[in-house]
Amino acid sequence: MRVALASALALGTVITGLGSASAQAEPASAKPAAWGPCAADVLAEIPAAERAKVSCAVQVVPVDHSRPRGDTTGVVMMKRPAGDPAKKIGSLFINPGGPGGAGLIYSAYGSSFFTPEILEKFDLIGFDPRGVGRSAPLRCFRTQEEAEAVNEGWYALPRTKDEIASSIRQSKVYTDYCKINAGPLLNHMSTEAVARDLDAMRESVGDKQLTYVGFSYGTLLGATYANIFPSKSRALVLDGNVDPQLRLTNGAQYDKERARGFEIALDAMLKRCDSVGVERCAFAGGARKKFDDIRASLAKAPTTLPGGAVVTLTDVVGRTSSNLYSPTSFKSLTAWLQSIHAAQNPSAASLSVQSVVDVPMLNNLGGRADVRVLPETPYTADDSYYAVNCIDKPFARTNRNWATTAAQWEKDSPTFGRYQAASDLLTCPTWPTRHPDRWIGPWNKKTKNPIVVVGNYYDPATQYLFAQRMTKQLGNARLISVDAFGHCILGDSAGADAAVTRYLVDLTAPANGQVFQPNAQPF
Repeated sequence: MRVALASALALGTVITGLGSASAQAEPASAKPAAWGPCAADVLAEIPAAERAKVSCAVQVVPVDHSRPRGDTTGVVMMKRPAGDPAKKIGSLFINPGGPGGAGLIYSAYGSSFFTPEILEKFDLIGFDPRGVGRSAPLRCFRTQEEAEAVNEGWYALPRTKDEIASSIRQSKVYTDYCKINAGPLLNHMSTEAVARDLDAMRESVGDKQLTYVGFSYGTLLGATYANIFPSKSRALVLDGNVDPQLRLTNGAQYDKERARGFEIALDAMLKRCDSVGVERCAFAGGARKKFDDIRASLAKAPTTLPGGAVVTLTDVVGRTSSNLYSPTSFKSLTAWLQSIHAAQNPSAASLSVQSVVDVPMLNNLGGRADVRVLPETPYTADDSYYAVNCIDKPFARTNRNWATTAAQWEKDSPTFGRYQAASDLLTCPTWPTRHPDRWIGPWNKKTKNPIVVVGNYYDPATQYLFAQRMTKQLGNARLISVDAFGHCILGDSAGADAAVTRYLVDLTAPANGQVFQPNAQPF
């Protein structure tokens, strides 16, 4: 039993059938984490200078927190110790969002987000939430080939009747696979469950209260924790905020507004491009009209570039959506857009083919998109994104009206409305859970210290309005803003970083309403 248990913990897998009274004598959260060496494949993913510093552990938590003596699962954690133990304040937990973002190695990349003072005074703790990465990954498929067969005919931007019908059909096949293969975590992937896991981790490291930084979806996790455990919340920073109340009560409206956030960011980028001129942005000179013309042309037929590459509407919408997350990619993105404009308008002045830099998708399935699979290749991704969203976000239990709704969203958000509709709105109606436990409020519990909410003016994925709503919904919060593009900002704005440092270290919350600048502009 001990050997089997140790092996399961090493992988963070679900542990079932621990029937002895001694094994269940006390909740797992009461036990200190047993830190030890990280696995070699984990260490290979972090900078060499950090490998000797970090350690790893598995926190055992109930699969169902309403049954604390039932089956358990493991949450894998990595700790980067405080640089100066004598000045250590406690632990700082990090969540990168997603949902489904694997956060285990984020502790080893703390210098990308935090000032040296924070690294000196806190143990940084990253973790893969339940069902994610190395923490008993929730998988809907047994092999990569199964996954690819389901993805065939499931369109990212379904427009024709055949594409829509095929996407609805394949989406249902996907959720059927999940019902068969996902296992016991299928019904227990809510943000509330992860927040309760986080409290167990907090207790296991010996902190009386939680210090936490959450990015994107991680802001929902932080807000949920603060409202379930307000007295256990020391200092919480939420960067790139969701609208908790809307997300947990009306999934369709939330996603419709999310598409609008991408439109706002795109429009601001195109205006900025025009303002800096063609010397700094190749797409300058009526950028808005040129983009709309590209979209209209591609809706009729693909465009072939001089080098032979064929560009579709899905390519442009997908790459633009992806690159709006990262302002450093704007220059390459706009050069690529200019090459499409030139191909569609041969008489217009254009860049040479050699000057157009390829614009990679920022998320290529963690590198798996570059790997040619072999027959019966083990499926190594996980399906936690839909597992969390389809539990948390309520949708109608049918997608027979999807085409009408997608057309309405496209009218409101011409570039991203249909693209956004092809995600949760398409898939969650047939997700195989019914009446799962999930936190839907209240959101206004008062924490002793204000929660710090950080929002970018032109954040595409979580529009600035969401940060304003998050601040109003929380019982005690301060909003600081950055006049910046991109999704999330910590590590890229010296002013915001300094304010967050003082808050995390001294509990001195920044004045509400401050506006900071980014360290660098996109063009």
